[in-house]
Amino acid sequence: MRYDKYRAVIVGGGLVGASLALALARAGKRVALLEAGEPAADGLEQGWDARIYAVSPANRRFLEGMGAWPDMARIGTIASMDVRGDAGGRISFSARDADADALAWIVENRWLLASLWTQLRDSGAELITGARAAALATTPGEARLTLEDGRELAAELLVGADGANSWVRGQLGLQASVKPYGQSGVVANFACELPHQGIARQWFFGDSILAWLPMAGNRISMVWSTPDPQSLLELSPEDLAVRVAEAGGRQLGAFATLTAAAAFPLRLIQPEAVAAERVALIGDAAHTVHPLAGQGVNLGFQDAAKLAGLLDAAPDCGDWMLLRRYQRQRREAVAAMQFGCDGLYRLFHAKLPGLPWLRNTGLSLTNCLTPLKRQFARQAIGY
Repeated sequence: MRYDKYRAVIVGGGLVGASLALALARAGKRVALLEAGEPAADGLEQGWDARIYAVSPANRRFLEGMGAWPDMARIGTIASMDVRGDAGGRISFSARDADADALAWIVENRWLLASLWTQLRDSGAELITGARAAALATTPGEARLTLEDGRELAAELLVGADGANSWVRGQLGLQASVKPYGQSGVVANFACELPHQGIARQWFFGDSILAWLPMAGNRISMVWSTPDPQSLLELSPEDLAVRVAEAGGRQLGAFATLTAAAAFPLRLIQPEAVAAERVALIGDAAHTVHPLAGQGVNLGFQDAAKLAGLLDAAPDCGDWMLLRRYQRQRREAVAAMQFGCDGLYRLFHAKLPGLPWLRNTGLSLTNCLTPLKRQFARQAIGY
């Protein structure tokens, strides 16, 4: 049987999969990107997108290098962070502490995805949309993908970029440790009365974590990690705006809701491996982290950048030694971020006597130690 043969086939056309497809196409490789949906060329007429990401300086450079960084008209800049503990603790740091222009930029999912797909359409990559994978098989020489419509693709390498519930990972039989946090992340966008001044604000409330992230203009995006998402989802837009503004002490005055609240379950996912015969996993298919540090998509972009770099001059994109090198190089960075976010989450949710005083005192003490605070700032922009 005849197969269309590629250097790489990527399953999943979200931000991470699209960025890898673009990087490989820019390097002159024959690549196919499979996306079950139909990404639009702009998709911005629907108003503001509640699904936002904090993109680090390193990943902005990665995207800019491919011409995929969008216009700044709808992008917010995080110039500093202000973090409050649940018993008076506080730490704040700025991009200046890390000798950087910004800690991160807040970008809407649709805005960034539209920019990536606009570049993809001119890149030479084959874009297969509105189609789903039905079967995956690998041999020592290639990976073969059968689509539901009967088409068959073959590649030196197949990449699973299909999210936390990865079909590719399941087809490989790779086991994954899944630890539910017992919380959901509730997201929504608001117009605020007072300027946010580029400050990302975060509060640890003991049983929940609230973040306000600066968007373009006098707007913020909320991410509220809570065990009781329904208490927010059931509110009217007006009552939600009041609830969120008051939870943050009305630091930005009155709010007006711009997008309906939505919720997603929070889980820590750690697959046993992110590489197998002729297959690699990237993005949420390879790992998830608690959103309290906003690093999920940054880890994914760095998966794509690292894998694209390794494949750049590779005579065989699916070479097993190359895939093992990718897995080894990403393991430490991903584990460190998962451990750090998970540890911070558990520290502020533990109910042991005396622990609230200890964790809040530690937060405030760190705020007074300039070298340590600089290190936190550098880690904040590390990806």
